Amino acid sequence: MFVKTGLGQDSHRFEFTNQTKPLMLAGVHFLGAPPLQGNSDADVVLHALTNAISGITGINILGTISDDLCLNQGITDSRVYVQEALKYLKPGWKIAHVSCSIEGKIPKISPQLVEMKTSLSQLLNLSIEDVGITATSGEGLTEFGRGEGIQVLCIVTALKNN
Repeated sequence: MFVKTGLGQDSHRFEFTNQTKPLMLAGVHFLGAPPLQGNSDADVVLHALTNAISGITGINILGTISDDLCLNQGITDSRVYVQEALKYLKPGWKIAHVSCSIEGKIPKISPQLVEMKTSLSQLLNLSIEDVGITATSGEGLTEFGRGEGIQVLCIVTALKNN
């Protein structure tokens, strides 16, 4: 069996003046929280996940490809970025596990944790037990912990049988 691991990171500032755009995390809408800045839905969890998959495939999705999808084709749903990244997995490779660590003061993640894990498991065709999500405020030591935005680190493991 062969194993590859990809590490992804992304961060976005909150957009406190926009009252119409929703806050999306892992494909889940969080009510009552400010949205994140970005051309797309700015789902920082899905962006970090896309970067982690790109770490496995070697094909960068965020940037040129996502800009074309968002700015030229009008696609703002970050799940499309993840689906695009998955297209570059070589034959025989399968995502086996994902773990995301979210740093931010707001929103509280635990009330929607199961919904987030379910969303990622469906997107990646994984069992919910193969999706890990943790959250921290970082004790207010960074701009994320002080409530200025959200940062996510994501690690993805892919397997290929001989």
